[in-house]
Amino acid sequence: MRPRTLDELAGQEQLRTAGAPLQQLIEGDASMSLLLWGPPGTGKTTIASIVSQQTDRRFVEVSAVSAGVKEVRAAIDAARATLAGEGRETVLFVDEVHRFSKAQQDALLPGVENRWVTLVAATTENPFFSVISPLLSRSLLLRLESLTDDDVRGVIARALTEERGLGGSVGLDEDAREHLVRLAGGDARRALTYLEAAAGAATSRDLATIDLATAETAVDRAAVRYDRQGDQHYDVTSAFIKSIRGSDVDAALHYLARMIEAGEDPRFIARRLVISASEDIGLADPAALPTAVAAAQAVQLIGLPEAQLNLAQATIALAVAPKSNAVTTAIGAASADVRAGKVGPVPAHLRDAHYGGAKKLGHGATYRYSHDEPFGIAEQQYAPDVVTDQRYYRPTDRGAEAAVKDRWERVRRLIRGAR
Repeated sequence: MRPRTLDELAGQEQLRTAGAPLQQLIEGDASMSLLLWGPPGTGKTTIASIVSQQTDRRFVEVSAVSAGVKEVRAAIDAARATLAGEGRETVLFVDEVHRFSKAQQDALLPGVENRWVTLVAATTENPFFSVISPLLSRSLLLRLESLTDDDVRGVIARALTEERGLGGSVGLDEDAREHLVRLAGGDARRALTYLEAAAGAATSRDLATIDLATAETAVDRAAVRYDRQGDQHYDVTSAFIKSIRGSDVDAALHYLARMIEAGEDPRFIARRLVISASEDIGLADPAALPTAVAAAQAVQLIGLPEAQLNLAQATIALAVAPKSNAVTTAIGAASADVRAGKVGPVPAHLRDAHYGGAKKLGHGATYRYSHDEPFGIAEQQYAPDVVTDQRYYRPTDRGAEAAVKDRWERVRRLIRGAR
């Protein structure tokens, strides 16, 4: 069921539009090296095959898992000889190029620079971290996105009916179809693997149609009742965040597992963790936000399934952390005052005094430089008159925020001259 033309390629509309680089490479028969970056099962190998077939180039595949410098150079030498002898170009497909060492990636450069090969390199990791700069600068970077649920449904529908697939030999119930779509998680290859297993199970049971029970048995995964666009999406997400807020690690991990198993976008989960780190923890544990951000970056770098470990680590760290919503209430109170019109003029001594005529206006005239004052704190007014007595940030006594509270209360008194 591997697509033979760009029209058969599932998803990736941004790469298939008229005038897009991929279209130019195929229709214009141009010599151009590509670096394909995207999650598994989104069409990286397929695109390399299409480039080869639709432009009548030789197709040579090298795996970064097993090939070394010797194999890379041999492939390029063969491509050079074919180009010189037959005038036929070669598409050199390097899968998982991020696994190549610097020396192995260096070995690709002569073939790319001299256009002896049309290099199509695929990676699931961020190429700005995993691919050497000379190779990156000589290749056109194309970003592939995870397939949508509708894209995966289309892949399954074609596999059910086309002769290259199941050829209409078996039907598929709607709930079984949705189960396979959820398990696929935007991976067309995984969707086809599960469909084939389910079709085999149905045939062995003399069933004309794959039902949910057969699909569950075939892939050994129970159907998770989870609609990424409906109530389950919002209910499970809400329970996940509230379990973290409530410091129940086990419950939080349960909901995390439900989201992952149901094929939820891991970037969405990571974003919720980053929000929770400030919304429910804040300065009670200053490490919470960096931990959540690091998990979000890990999701971008490596993707699922490995990134589930990073999401789980962040979930546990946030759930066991001391809790404080002081950051949330502080910005909420400050915003409420601004929306209510409490936006008095900036005190004259704090205004910009770095332009001609500013001093004549009194800007900065009485400003006291904090570093010249005892304890590095100057007694002066910072807020506009209309909100000078407001207390937005009210730290708690929990975790590291207890020390912040003690310091802030002392600093606040010094600033306002209340000894």
